[in-house]
Amino acid sequence: MSGLSEEEKMAAEWAAMAEGDGGFGGTGSTRVLNQDEIDSLLGFDSGAGGDDANSGIMALVNSALVNYERLPMLEVVFDRLVRMMSTSLRNFTSDNVEVSLDQISSVRFGDYLNSIPLPAMLAVFKAEEWDNFGLMTIDSAMIYSIVDVLLGGRRGTAAMRIEGRPYTTIERNLVERMVHVVLSDLSAAFDPLSPVTFRFDRLETNPRFATISRPSNAAVLAKLRIDMEDRGGRLELLIPYATLEPVRELLLQMFMGEKFGRDSIWETHLAGELWMTDVQLSAELDQITLPLQDVLNWKIGTRIMLNATPDDSVELKCGDIPMFQGRMGRKGGSIAVRIDRETPKPEEVPG
Repeated sequence: MSGLSEEEKMAAEWAAMAEGDGGFGGTGSTRVLNQDEIDSLLGFDSGAGGDDANSGIMALVNSALVNYERLPMLEVVFDRLVRMMSTSLRNFTSDNVEVSLDQISSVRFGDYLNSIPLPAMLAVFKAEEWDNFGLMTIDSAMIYSIVDVLLGGRRGTAAMRIEGRPYTTIERNLVERMVHVVLSDLSAAFDPLSPVTFRFDRLETNPRFATISRPSNAAVLAKLRIDMEDRGGRLELLIPYATLEPVRELLLQMFMGEKFGRDSIWETHLAGELWMTDVQLSAELDQITLPLQDVLNWKIGTRIMLNATPDDSVELKCGDIPMFQGRMGRKGGSIAVRIDRETPKPEEVPG
C-alpha cells in the first residue's frame, strides 16, 4: 500500500474495519481514536486551536440554528420608545433619568429564560389587539434603584441591595407602577405603525411561571439601560415573533408608509387617466339563432327578422359586459336609447 495516497490508505483502513478482517489489530479488537482523529470527526482544526467548527458534526449541529428575519421598522419603534421613556420616567421618579438602547437581537425563548440572572422580576403583558403575550424583565439593580428613588433615597448614594430574600409587597407594587408606565410608552411607540394596547397581566419572580411561549420559539429581545445619576439598572423587553405576526408586514418596511412593489403617485395618475378614457357601448336589440348555412347565404339587402318590438328593453354592453338597460327612442334626427336601470352584476344577482 506504499503507492497509495493518504486518502486511499484511510479508505482501505475503514473498509478493513467494517469487514472485520483485523485491519485494526485483529478480529474483534477495537481501536481507540486519538484526540486529533476525534477533533477531525467533530470538525475542529487541531492546528487552529479547535476554533474552526465549520465542518463535520459541528456543522450539522449549527445548521439547526435559525437566522431570523430582520424587522427594520421594529428598530424605529424601540428608538421611539427610548425617547418617550426618558420623558415619562423623569416625570415618574422626579429624577434625572437617561434611557439607552443597548441591543436588539433574536433569541430562542427557552435560552433566554435560562439566561436571566436572578433575582429579578418578570412582568407578563398582553397585546390586546394581537391576542398574544410579551415579557419584561427588570433586574435586581433596577428594582432597588426604583424603590430607593420613589421612597425618597438621597441623591449621590448607591441604592442599598439586600440579596437572598424575596421581594416585599411594597417593592412589587412600586415596580408594577413602573411597568405600567413603560407599557403605556410601548403602546404609544407602536401607535404610528399599528394601534395596540399592552395590558399588564402579572408579575413573577420565578422564570418558570413566566413561560408565555414554547422554549424553541423565536423572540425579539431589546435590552434597555436606565441610569438615574449613580443609580440604575437594566430592563429587557422580550416579544415573541408569534406576537408580532399580525404586524409583520408593517415591521418589514424600511421606512414608515412603504408600499411593497407599488408606486402611489403612478397609481393616482393612472386612476385619473382611466376616468377620461373613451369606451364604446353597443346597443343590443335582440338575439336570434340561425343555421350557419343561412348566415353564409346572406347578401347585401338581406333582411333579418327580429322578435323585438318598439316597447322592448334594449341592453347596452361594453364589450361582452352588460352595463345598462333602456328603451329605444329618438332625439332630434338621431336614434337614441334612454337608460332606465343598471344591469345587475353577476355577483349581485340573487340566487
